[in-house]
Amino acid sequence: MTRVLVIQGADMHLRGKTEDQIALFGNATLDDINDEIYRYAKDLRIIVEIFHSNFEHEIITQLLAVESNEVDAALINPAGYTQSDGRIPETINNLSIPVIEIHMSNPTSRGVTSKVQSSCEGSIYGFGIYGYYLGLNGIKNLMG
Repeated sequence: MTRVLVIQGADMHLRGKTEDQIALFGNATLDDINDEIYRYAKDLRIIVEIFHSNFEHEIITQLLAVESNEVDAALINPAGYTQSDGRIPETINNLSIPVIEIHMSNPTSRGVTSKVQSSCEGSIYGFGIYGYYLGLNGIKNLMG
């Protein structure tokens, strides 16, 4: 069975909890989002591990561990790291697995340019929680 690491980036823990977050992303909390991801994965017969951190070095550590953890692919919602000049894109570039960037909203519609996008196999923007399903399904198709 395909194993996928799902990384929830900086400030995802605020989803559904502040007025600004609700206005941009809706009422779903990070727990709600993760519950849907688990449901989608079960439907697609994919094993998922979900990791959230507000610290770039912890996200990089998870990405670097994918091969030793026998992970086949990854989804990343970089959230607060979307525009970061940090090392996440470089780390993704050095992986031997496909990584798909997910955003529940469309950051480009707000003038936000992702610095992670060019390092990823693909990107999914603007489909809400369903974007995670599209990402998991895309990985399933990529893996054959």
